[in-house]
Amino acid sequence: MTEKIHSAVKPGAPGSDIYPKSVLGEKVEGIPTGRDVDWEPLVDYRRNGVSENTVHGAVSWAHGGEIIHSFGGNVLCYGRSMMKPLTMKVFADELDGILDSRQKAITCASHNGDTEHVAAAQSILNESEWGLMLTPLDVPLVQFGRQVRRPRRWYHCCSGEHAGILRGLKEKGWSRVGYTLPQHPMFEAYLDILRQTLGDDWQPLRVARDGCGLPTCSNTVSELAQLYADLVARKDDDWIWDAMVEHPDLVGGFNRLDSSIIKACGGKVIAKEGADGLLGLAIEHPDYPKGLGICIKIAHGWNAQASWYVARAVLGVLGFDLRNPYPLHRQKAFIVEGVVPPKYVAKLDEHPTWDEWDPDDDRWHYDFRQYAAQGFGRQG
Repeated sequence: MTEKIHSAVKPGAPGSDIYPKSVLGEKVEGIPTGRDVDWEPLVDYRRNGVSENTVHGAVSWAHGGEIIHSFGGNVLCYGRSMMKPLTMKVFADELDGILDSRQKAITCASHNGDTEHVAAAQSILNESEWGLMLTPLDVPLVQFGRQVRRPRRWYHCCSGEHAGILRGLKEKGWSRVGYTLPQHPMFEAYLDILRQTLGDDWQPLRVARDGCGLPTCSNTVSELAQLYADLVARKDDDWIWDAMVEHPDLVGGFNRLDSSIIKACGGKVIAKEGADGLLGLAIEHPDYPKGLGICIKIAHGWNAQASWYVARAVLGVLGFDLRNPYPLHRQKAFIVEGVVPPKYVAKLDEHPTWDEWDPDDDRWHYDFRQYAAQGFGRQG
């Protein structure tokens, strides 16, 4: 006899109304799901020439307000933490002259939770205000910290942003109660920042609750590229660019992709990772006087190594030298041509995805067939 399983969220039960109606998902007009979107291949992992794994996603390049290259850029997603530099523009005037450059940088960060990250975030508020923080309890992103620390709000990767928002709200004279809710005036001010680039009539198709509790709105990958192009065009309007460039290790931390890009590009690029496979690049380049914005989205979510290979490729063809990730531990990685505009494809071969210290053991380095033909290993 099968044991009866009780559930408050199964169809018809009292709690079912707050959950989706079907495991297949509902169709919502104008909002394609992953089954409806033609994701493009970005990175191909091959073992001795045969594809074993292909990482799909979308890449879009924007010069000013114009999309100059799109490889799946119509994909709709949430901007998540990639949007922190734009969020802090809401408070750019109020925080200028009040915060130092380290404090400013941590407001734009998704940090590892190292000691320096926590100290910078905490310094933004008076200790008496720490209780206002609504970041979820978490432990540091670095592995050792995850093993030995108890969860705290300050370890959460978004604690610097939350502290900056709370300080900014105080300076604006806005209520700090309910600051994580979409009806708070801060969120509408943030949408107005996006409309400066996307148009006065732009509205998000969906608003969701991000992992840190703040609202995040849906954008296409191409819209995200346009927003990052505008970060370049307006880089002198506020302190966002300078603070991130001056303190790259506060933006992410040790071995983080965005921190590594900022350090490698000599003040010409700001980069920001976003949860579930996002990377935004705002690039100052002489060929793109209106500002170049590039957005990379990995279809299956966070994949730091694949994102790193794509970032190395797109930055490499533009003249920036980003190192490879740490040594390969599986098949060799190959870049799909579509991640860059056609005029740059020939340059991709100048930036291999392997180094001389990488293992090269996905095959034997001799023609085994000649030994097989000689009856190698057979008893005569």
